[in-house]
Amino acid sequence: MHVKKVHLISLGCPKNLVDSEVMGAALIDGGYVLTDRPEEASVVLVNTCAFILPAKEESIEEILRMAAWKSRGKGPCTHLVVTGCLPQRYARGLEEALPEVDLFLGVSEVPNITRHLDRLLGSPPGPCRRRSFIGKPTFLMNAGHRRLVPEGGASAYIKIADGCSNRCAYCVIPQIRGKARSRPVDDIVREAEGLAAKGVRELIVTAQDTTVYGRDLKGKPTLETLLHELAGIAGLAWIRLLYTYPAHVTDSLLRTIAEEGKICDYIDLPIQHCDDAVLGVMGRRGGNALIREVVGNARTIIPGLALRTSLIVGFPGETARRFEKLLAFIREVRFDHLGVFTYSREEGTRAAAIPSRIPEREKERRRELLMEEQALISREINSTLVGSLQEVLIEGPGELAGSTRVGRCRRQAPEIDGVTHLLGGTPNRGEIVTCRITAADDYDLFAVPV
Repeated sequence: MHVKKVHLISLGCPKNLVDSEVMGAALIDGGYVLTDRPEEASVVLVNTCAFILPAKEESIEEILRMAAWKSRGKGPCTHLVVTGCLPQRYARGLEEALPEVDLFLGVSEVPNITRHLDRLLGSPPGPCRRRSFIGKPTFLMNAGHRRLVPEGGASAYIKIADGCSNRCAYCVIPQIRGKARSRPVDDIVREAEGLAAKGVRELIVTAQDTTVYGRDLKGKPTLETLLHELAGIAGLAWIRLLYTYPAHVTDSLLRTIAEEGKICDYIDLPIQHCDDAVLGVMGRRGGNALIREVVGNARTIIPGLALRTSLIVGFPGETARRFEKLLAFIREVRFDHLGVFTYSREEGTRAAAIPSRIPEREKERRRELLMEEQALISREINSTLVGSLQEVLIEGPGELAGSTRVGRCRRQAPEIDGVTHLLGGTPNRGEIVTCRITAADDYDLFAVPV
């Protein structure tokens, strides 16, 4: 029997990764074999991101790279499939722009991936074959959708909702993913229990906006209720919360994080800017005073809290004075972790109609200034941790000369923050080891097991 091998490439955010894991499991259940080597695959599947220009560019570059591989004919690859946000956003316009692609699937086709590939591989090529399946973005996964999560993995994301109803002026997510839709508490808990049974130690709670969780459900369960339920699952050691909207962060939520020992003292709080005028044009709820209040309350209620934020520079109306205000704000507030994006003018958003006179070079200069300032702040904060004891979740073998293992402490989220390098000991992946921090640099920590 001919073995149907698929090479799956997942781009973009953790929420997209969950979709890729659902598709991967569905393909295996449907008789396909996943391979990390494109030269072995008969089908290459690229799950794309289309949030901002750099994400679109990365998606298109990866599509063209795989198309070139297919056209060389040196391997068994016969079909290229593109899924996710890029086809959802641009629909059938991609058929003409990317004739190399055999099939485009929108975000609601995630659970139907096996049926689409069966049809694609069984139908003769030709101009009459339908190449796009783009419906309304209504799909919401549940615990019945198996995910391809490795056994004994150190951490896993859990998507508690999809879509977004905030409608910030610069953002296309509501157009791509639809309005906010929450999963029931018992369904999320059932999936989390399954992940814990596979050996997952850290559960990372994600959505477009986790703080509005449950508002669309009967009975309106809160994020606090969900977190308490997740904390009661045996086997889980850490729970981490991402994507919290400042205007929706309550003292009740902060107290839940402080009181539940499994929940990491870590909050991802994307503020985007600090200037009231810029925030107003962005369509963000709450201004500078609210951001300061939330940050102050969070640090009071959760001593030792690690705060992460993200910013947008170069947004229309960000004058030199308003940028300097943002730079001063960062120096004052001193976030533990920070990411900066240059404003990307996205068609179909309200902000796209606003004249922008800030050159790309100036946007990049502002981004670099903020990141240089953050590197100094991060190093100073990390230096205060030297000599302290920290729990470290082991993720794999050492990455630097002299290190034996690499992992993360509670104040470090995967992929977006720094890591902790172990200088001794050989604990297994997924183990949580108490370590003493011996040194620090701009973003990473160095430690020895106690």
